[in-house]
Amino acid sequence: MASSERFGYAWNKYSQITGDYEGQFRNWVHPLSEADFQGKRILDVGCGMGRNSYWPLTWGACDVTAFDLDPRTVARAKELLKRFPNAMVVQKSIYAMDWEDEFDLAMSIGVIHHLEDPVKALQLMTRSLKPGGTILIWVYSREGNEWIVRYVDPIRKHITSRLPVSLVHLMSYFCSVPLWLFVKVFRGPTPYLKQLASYDFWHIHSIVFDQLIPAVANYWSKEQVSQIFAGLGLKKYDVYCPPNAMGWTAVGIK
Repeated sequence: MASSERFGYAWNKYSQITGDYEGQFRNWVHPLSEADFQGKRILDVGCGMGRNSYWPLTWGACDVTAFDLDPRTVARAKELLKRFPNAMVVQKSIYAMDWEDEFDLAMSIGVIHHLEDPVKALQLMTRSLKPGGTILIWVYSREGNEWIVRYVDPIRKHITSRLPVSLVHLMSYFCSVPLWLFVKVFRGPTPYLKQLASYDFWHIHSIVFDQLIPAVANYWSKEQVSQIFAGLGLKKYDVYCPPNAMGWTAVGIK
């Protein structure tokens, strides 16, 4: 089962949206703010169940085109975004992006690090932008996640990514319960764990489950992300550490 199918299972099961997600989105797109989305034509690459399109639409985006590959994922995104007449959700492969000079902002949150060919995807995202448009991605960082790279990722790579996804969902409870108890008791100590402490159990479980199911999961250093963006022919770009100190947010101008 490909990663898109495995994530389709996850988005079909965890399709609700809560206020927690707005805080997550603000973290992922930092240093951009609401004003950077207002009045803009936006492309959401690998939209999942649509939560990352939801907030720009509520902030006043001109329109949002969101797409993903798995039909269950697309159905959930359509359901979530149906209240917005300026939202369009389509089923499409990242490698089949055929837009050119159309969008003010192309974003991909938590997707590029799961791809077999991330550079091709980023090239197509860049092509979709108008001159002067903004490309933004959030990806897993190696820095700060060394323990995941050392202990969790080998389990994902060699075991859980090869097991039936429903079984992994059940197995992930064995990690989710102690993590939930830990963050509720200690409320930290890192900014990310402090953030998790405010989440309901189902939300924490969905995050743990998300870590265990993909076939590909790259944890990049800041230098690696910068090198990837350096090859896109952008006018300028930078790589930022989000407020919760987890992952990298890369932002570039075409």
